Amino acid sequence: MSTDVFEPLAGLEGVGSASRAARDAVDVLLRDRGLRKVGSDVTAEALLRGAHASAALAGSPATLDEVRRGAGDGLATGAVRITGELMRLAPQLDTAPVQVWTRLHQLAAADLGPEDQLGHLRTSREPVPDDIPGLPPAPGADEMWERLSALAQNLTRPTKAPGLVVAAIVHAELAILRPFPTANGLVARAAERCLLVARGIDPVAVTVPEAGHYELAGTYPSGLGDYAARGLTGVRDWLLRSCEVVSLGAERSPLARIG
Repeated sequence: MSTDVFEPLAGLEGVGSASRAARDAVDVLLRDRGLRKVGSDVTAEALLRGAHASAALAGSPATLDEVRRGAGDGLATGAVRITGELMRLAPQLDTAPVQVWTRLHQLAAADLGPEDQLGHLRTSREPVPDDIPGLPPAPGADEMWERLSALAQNLTRPTKAPGLVVAAIVHAELAILRPFPTANGLVARAAERCLLVARGIDPVAVTVPEAGHYELAGTYPSGLGDYAARGLTGVRDWLLRSCEVVSLGAERSPLARIG
């Protein structure tokens, strides 16, 4: 009998009510789900804003206007490149999560490293990446592979946990594990965004959770560090922060300015 590893995390103190409040914020934006028509232009704009915020959190100096014009640096162009496939990749997470993550890396890192490193999961013969400032050292390749495989298996199993909780855990695990040589932050945030789509939190991708992460940038590395080091307390705090991020993402949606 398979174990639902996500459900107990959803039951940590305060997480249930916080996740419901975040889901309500998205539902209000979508006018209680399904009552508001969303054009592809709105989704594209939300994804573009998310790409800019994710790249900025990774250290890109590009402005939103530069990103919109395609004039950003490698981080920004990689983040934008992800938006072109995100909606297609999202439904595949339930059956082929590792393939989705490697594809996200191919898209994110196309301008950041050699071609043979794109979508490449690191091995013990390679340097441990340090591309997310402020985090503790990434685990060695053997531990990384073990945890990544377990995460992928758990994603393919049924869970009673809210999709927001699953998305937040996947984000944190990918950021802590840093399975790729580069662009791990971009991949982790895109994976979270994919799950918010796939698990029905924001199926039309009109919120901007990356903007929430960027606005709370001061607690981003410390939140991930606590997730890695402080047991269930750190996990709970990360999940509470993630609920706040989703609520902020709803506020930053292009739909929020449409009457």
